[in-house]
Amino acid sequence: MITMVRRSSGRLPARTAAAASIVLMSLTAATVPIGTAHAATSDWSLDLSAVDGDDVNVRYDGHALRLRSTGSGPASLDRAEASGQFVLPPRELPEPVDRVTARVDEQVSDGATVEVDVRAHLGGVAWTEWAPAGTVLPTASTRVQVRVVLTAAKAAYAAPAVSAVHLAADRSAKSGRAGGSVQAAGLTYQVYATREGLVGGTTANGHVITTRDHFVALPSRRGLSARNTGDYSVRACSPATGRCEYAPVWDVGPWNTKDDYWNPAATREMWKDLPQGRPEAQAAYQTGYNGGRDQFGRTVANPAGIDLADGTFWDGLGLTDNAWVNVTYLWTGSGPKGVVRTSGGPLNLRASASTGSAIRGLAANYANVIIECTVRGQTVTGTYGTSDLWNRVGSGHFIPDVYLNTGSNDPVAPAC
Repeated sequence: MITMVRRSSGRLPARTAAAASIVLMSLTAATVPIGTAHAATSDWSLDLSAVDGDDVNVRYDGHALRLRSTGSGPASLDRAEASGQFVLPPRELPEPVDRVTARVDEQVSDGATVEVDVRAHLGGVAWTEWAPAGTVLPTASTRVQVRVVLTAAKAAYAAPAVSAVHLAADRSAKSGRAGGSVQAAGLTYQVYATREGLVGGTTANGHVITTRDHFVALPSRRGLSARNTGDYSVRACSPATGRCEYAPVWDVGPWNTKDDYWNPAATREMWKDLPQGRPEAQAAYQTGYNGGRDQFGRTVANPAGIDLADGTFWDGLGLTDNAWVNVTYLWTGSGPKGVVRTSGGPLNLRASASTGSAIRGLAANYANVIIECTVRGQTVTGTYGTSDLWNRVGSGHFIPDVYLNTGSNDPVAPAC
């Protein structure tokens, strides 16, 4: 019998009332029929002074949002640029929308950028990828989230400043048809993995890297999870060792920041002429694509499409050197999901519903996993009480239900 009630997870920590992170400017419900442009519109402005612990390397000086330090950037990028992000809590809207446009008052010098990104809630712990404001999102939702990303080229030490951000949400004429369908298991590609290391460094989401840490870095912010969340997680598997790890995406790199290579050309941010699934760094290293350089002009020294934290590299996959691995981008899949919650360390993946069965790898704390089916097995006591319910999250990968926040004490997927 389960003795602890599940709690919702996968959300950013709530900001305090004093922070008042979003100030409502106006809210109107249009009478235009649903399915046409501007069917329902909500307008609001961001309170840029509401910088708190959810945000990374930004400050508000009383007039504008700025980088706190032009010497700080994602660890995996090896200081190729300085960056920071201001993440707002999810916003509830009166009607489903699939587009949020932004008007930004900014001061941007050469080598600096300001980007406003948006994502839509899919239900449970699932969200769409982050996309530039103004993009038609894959689904209409009454819950959206906004972030502001500031970057500065390290060579120029440019300092972007944002004095105001005004937003308008509506439902486009393409609502319900954008984005296409997703595969149940998620997209999977074989890419070259490198070990990130860099203990003591800071990731793109503000996490300070620890010894034998468990997370990954991908070369695009579109799949970047907030600190201590796993909205965007991967399953990385080594064909050589037969081991896998489910881990959250907490950093950006190792070579690029705008290379969402898992996406098709229609939505890929840069390098649209490359085949889907091929990282720009791999093409640059193997065939001299882009003159053999990354987006920062650096000569690409390896074909890496993913960086693995030390614990993921050594303990999860059992690697001793950089290697080709199979990566599943779990947020591109569908089905019931759960969030791994432990006392801090990773959880063993078992070959069957028993703690005595073979260990197939690890599932990192905060990783979001897709639950394929459920079985009854050994009774286990964990984060959410005591139960004999187990979840299969991949072929030969079983996790006790008491270590997964599924939002329910009952099975959320059919029996295996």
